[in-house]
Amino acid sequence: MSLEVDYIVVGAGSAGCVLANRLSENPGNRVLLLEAGGPDTNPWIHVPVGYFKTMHNPKTDWCYVTEPDAGIANRQLQWPRGKVLGGSSSINGLLYVRGQREDYDRWVELGNEGWSYAEVLPYFKKSEDQERGASEYHGVGGPLKVSDLRLRRPIADHFIAGAKDIGIPFNEDCNGAVQEGVGYFQQNAYNGLRWSTAKGFLRPAKNRPNLIVKTRAQATRVLFEGKRAVGVEYRQGEQLHQVRAVAEVILSAGAIGSPQILQCSGIGPSALLDKVGIPVVHQLPGVGKNLQDHLQIRLVFKTRERTLNDEVNNPINKMLIGLQYMLFRTGPLTLAASQVLIFTRSSTEVARPDIQFHMQPLSADKPGDGPHRFSAFTSSVCQLRPYSRGSIEIKSADALQYPAIQPNYLSDERDHAVAIGGIKVARRIAQSPSLAPHILSEFVPGSQFQSDAELLDVARRYSQTIYHPAGTCKMGVDDQAVVDPRLKVHGVERLRVVDCSIMPEIVSGNTNAPTIMIAEKAADMIKQDRATL
Repeated sequence: MSLEVDYIVVGAGSAGCVLANRLSENPGNRVLLLEAGGPDTNPWIHVPVGYFKTMHNPKTDWCYVTEPDAGIANRQLQWPRGKVLGGSSSINGLLYVRGQREDYDRWVELGNEGWSYAEVLPYFKKSEDQERGASEYHGVGGPLKVSDLRLRRPIADHFIAGAKDIGIPFNEDCNGAVQEGVGYFQQNAYNGLRWSTAKGFLRPAKNRPNLIVKTRAQATRVLFEGKRAVGVEYRQGEQLHQVRAVAEVILSAGAIGSPQILQCSGIGPSALLDKVGIPVVHQLPGVGKNLQDHLQIRLVFKTRERTLNDEVNNPINKMLIGLQYMLFRTGPLTLAASQVLIFTRSSTEVARPDIQFHMQPLSADKPGDGPHRFSAFTSSVCQLRPYSRGSIEIKSADALQYPAIQPNYLSDERDHAVAIGGIKVARRIAQSPSLAPHILSEFVPGSQFQSDAELLDVARRYSQTIYHPAGTCKMGVDDQAVVDPRLKVHGVERLRVVDCSIMPEIVSGNTNAPTIMIAEKAADMIKQDRATL
């Protein structure tokens, strides 16, 4: 082996950059961070609205595509995931959302001690540098900048007023005492620039002599001696390299990458491994199972008043927008993926919010496309806790070949009522006294769809991923669990998974902030376990 270190972290994304920073704080720890993508030098990474340029760009995005899915009319969806330092935190919509208190308490109910809301809150606060200041729920001085939006438009205020008209309370802080309500998102940005984990966690640590960062280095498998992980094989250019880990190997390659690497290493369902000719190191049937994602149903409404569509489509305005950003770091180029959030219930029978809205003062045929040539806004609604489960399965022993991604959207009938209810709530807001006067018509899907059967068909045909795959290396103690509550892979030694794939159930909201929290907590557990060796 060409190199020996204490810890190998595979994946320099939302979790991996956190781990690299925290584990290398101790100068006695030698840490190697492997990233399949390149450095975060593309200037569009750092402009908040730059996700329009970095998503679906093979230089910064893995550009995954799902298998045909019967639940969404046999469509295949593009699944962007960051392939660059910072991972998906370098190409995502910047939104800072933690989820609900009950999500984490539920993880404990499923057998995961130590993961209650009260126990994870300190880690959210530890990482945070909250623009609004410190409080019971927020921290300052951490590596992760959290700030208010630097762009507001009248149609967004009308949308908020419309939500209040139908009984949704205003909530200034969805990450505070309660999540439920309508309000403005906060984002991971600072002075009008994206604040990825590469910028917040990796950059301050990169010059430490005990931290090695290798880019364009794609891990192909974990190396074992018996059932003990001892290193990693990775490809850099045309060369295969092997490195040794004295203490641990940590996979932080995300909900697609981590189960793929485990399966390519002989950890997974034995039938699948036998099929592709990989010797079984340890039979773990849950590897790649339990895939969950938030499926968004995007409604577009044409408006009487101008929206960002008009600003962006005007060549003179576009020039002024660029000038405004260069001079003041304000304006449309600071736009996060959405402006307005709503967490509410799809019906009165639901105990806690089960749907989330992302409202944008613009519209396009799909995220990443150019805006429509007319005034409009987007009201996107997703189910927060879907029952449907999908899978990640390798297609061959070649780690460079993409795995089969099968989301199985809307495969569980319990998700149908929530999808239908979400569309109905979106229409109630659009028809409210505060918003209706500003709307010309429902452009997508169109008011002709009215019955529950038609609305379910709308959900199947007009939906898109909201880019939150999770759960494929789930934490737990049952026979489908992949890692234990300390994130150690069951049945083998010195191997952990630390990323959103460990979520036994997906959190009620955007997944980037929870992934950072998971890595903060994991870093402490890794340090504690090393101290007891």
